[in-house]
Order: sequence, then C-alpha cells, then structure tokens
Amino acid sequence: MADILDTILAVKRDEVAAAKRRMSEADVRAMARLQPKPLGFARALRERIEQGLPAVIAEIKRASPSKGVIRKDFDAAELAVSYAKGGATCISVLTDEQFFRGSRSDLVRARAACTLPILRKEFIIDDYQVIESRALGADCILLIVAALPAEQMRALAQLARQLGMAVLVEVHDKAELVTALTIDDALIGINNRDLRTFKTDISTSVALAAGIDASRLLISESGIHHKADLAMLAAAGIHAYLIGEAFMIEEDPGLALKKLVAGASGSR
Repeated sequence: MADILDTILAVKRDEVAAAKRRMSEADVRAMARLQPKPLGFARALRERIEQGLPAVIAEIKRASPSKGVIRKDFDAAELAVSYAKGGATCISVLTDEQFFRGSRSDLVRARAACTLPILRKEFIIDDYQVIESRALGADCILLIVAALPAEQMRALAQLARQLGMAVLVEVHDKAELVTALTIDDALIGINNRDLRTFKTDISTSVALAAGIDASRLLISESGIHHKADLAMLAAAGIHAYLIGEAFMIEEDPGLALKKLVAGASGSR
C-alpha cells in the first residue's frame, strides 16, 4: 500500500502555503487574541478519571481515507451537542478537507454549540496552523511524531503552550513514544491505527503503555468499539480514549457514547 501519511503531508504543505496567501500570520494572530481563554483540555480528562469514570474524547468526522464517507447526515454543531449530552469529556474535530472531508467551519460550529474542551484534529506541520487553531477556538492541538522532525515538534508544542493550548502528541511505536516523552506536559496519544497503512490493532496501546510513568496521561486512539476494548485498555492503565467511527456510524452518536461507557471504570 502506498504511504498514505506522506501523501497527506504533501497535500498539507500546499494547503498551508495557500492559507498563508489568503490571510497573513499577523492577521491570524490578531484573531487568536480575540478568542476567550482556552478551556482546560488535560484538566477535564484528569478530573473525569479521578471520578472513577472513563474519559472519552468524542470525535466529529465525516470520512476517512480507508473507509470513505462514514456519516452522510452531518452537522458539527448537532454532533457536539449530542456528545455533550452523552457524557463526552472533550471533543475532537477533524478539520482536514481532502482526506477526511472536514473543515475549519466544523470546529467553529462545534465550539459555538458546546462548552466542552475541543481538540483540533489536523496534520499540523507549521506555526501558522498552531496559531490558526487558537483563532478557530481550539483548546488543544494534535502533533504527530511520524509527521514531524523532533525539533520542529518541540517548537510547535512550545508555541501551542504559549497560546494557552494543550498538546496531544501522537505515537504508534516505541521509537515514536521515546520522542514524545521528551515533550514536557504533553498528553500522549497512542494511535492503534498505523498512519502509513491505516491498519488498526488495539493491542498497540497495551504494548506501549507498559512501563510509562503513571503521571503521564495516556490516550488510546482508534479501533475502540466495545466495552471489552475499554476493559482491556483500563487493565493496561489507560483510562482516556479518543473514539470517533464507533459513534459516527450510529444514528445517535451521543447515545452510543453513553451506552459504551455505562458501567465502565476509569479509575487508576
């Protein structure tokens, strides 16, 4: 299979260049300064776990490169409200246009519709996107180790923190995890989906969680569909989860979320 991540990143470089032509970084910074103070993304997750409950980042997305359109009946604001009613701790909004059919406006609409902390799920490769994320109302950004040189990733994380946002650093293997752990205070997302092949294996999270300091907040991402998945991850010390497709395919995503976490434990 062709390297999907490299294809996405090539397109993303062109997209960022086009965005800079449309609006200067100075103007985007000015927009970011007008936003209310970011909500505490990491704090919300930790508080939910301390209550003995699973902390779910519920994802809003239309499609994926591997499965095409996941949800045709799509309204980001309605989905955000549904997730909030269903007990989500935080929300993730995919804004990539070409491969996931998302948009910046999806994040803006979700932000206006609910009071939960929001992650901008995007392939971030440039300072401009970090500043733009704050201008859109994001409280947290995603940085993917496989997509960035280590020094650039650390610089982007520092910029995000300066803007008041949390940082979720995503890994898929041991080498990437070692790099991610060098970023102080970053949330560590273990993606069970290999971004180069899009194959999913939930045991990836279990294997990588072993031996990590309990002070680091781990988030398992992708491939989580059943209560048994939550139980397996909780047994490995992972009590926060980013889940999208399992909810997006359901008529009522918030209700699907509520049913999935009912009776599940999130305590350490």
